[in-house]
Amino acid sequence: MPRLQRAAHEGHSQFERKNRSCVQKGHGQSVDPAQADPGTQQNDIEENMSMSFASPQRAVRSERHRTSPVLTRRLLEKANIEALVAIDSPDLKLLSEADRMASLRETMSVRPPGDVWVFGYGSLIWNSAIASAERRVARVDGWHRSFCLSITALRATVDRPGLMLALDRGGACHGAAYRLAEEDVQEELRLLWQREMVCGAYVPRWVELKDEEGDAFGWAIAFTIDSDHPHYVGDIDEPTTVFRLATAAGGLGSSADYLFRTCESLHVNGIYDSKVERLTSLVMASREVERLAAPA
Repeated sequence: MPRLQRAAHEGHSQFERKNRSCVQKGHGQSVDPAQADPGTQQNDIEENMSMSFASPQRAVRSERHRTSPVLTRRLLEKANIEALVAIDSPDLKLLSEADRMASLRETMSVRPPGDVWVFGYGSLIWNSAIASAERRVARVDGWHRSFCLSITALRATVDRPGLMLALDRGGACHGAAYRLAEEDVQEELRLLWQREMVCGAYVPRWVELKDEEGDAFGWAIAFTIDSDHPHYVGDIDEPTTVFRLATAAGGLGSSADYLFRTCESLHVNGIYDSKVERLTSLVMASREVERLAAPA
């Protein structure tokens, strides 16, 4: 069995056990943001990186004693995600159920031959919340993982905006591919659209999946960024990225928790993403700076 696929099979059950612990104990709450410009703390952050950059997964695990909620299948089935969004960002324009279903029908109207797969590159790796017949590590070409989606809800608020991952054009991305049983396709995709197509910042599209040897084995739905959407921030700089990820939090937890869980799940699945590694280390260091500066 290829190395990445073997890592997925061996590591997924291990991560599920870890993730249950994460659900119970969490990775981290947000810290009140500093009033200064996000770039002003960069020197302190760089100096504090040495501890976490060498092994960010150990730093991630060290924060599990804090509480953070998790998006569940039950929440999606009850359509409670809109209520959570409304609390964090009351004026955020949401897609209607009719708009979401129209988007789903449009996507399925150009379905390629073969099984339906779903490609996850962020939280879908560690919390898919969908029923699948098969799961394996895969690569998609022409797209890369990027914190290019500005958010004001769920893991952020209007006053404390955060960032979420999307697939942006260029490069390649390793992630988790889920094959759906044919009889489950409609229901599982309905839940997936309920989760991902909240405000319409993503463009669902079919991407070709490749294995470790570069051989294609199927087509998957992936949620790519809409570069024309007002929440697209493809040109955001690193200090602002770190500041937002370190300080934003909403009804589903913190942006830092989202980053940390993604980083750890990539490790478990044998995937290395240098940008995620660096951001994890910088955010950990930023939070440590805030902790040390906080009054006793």
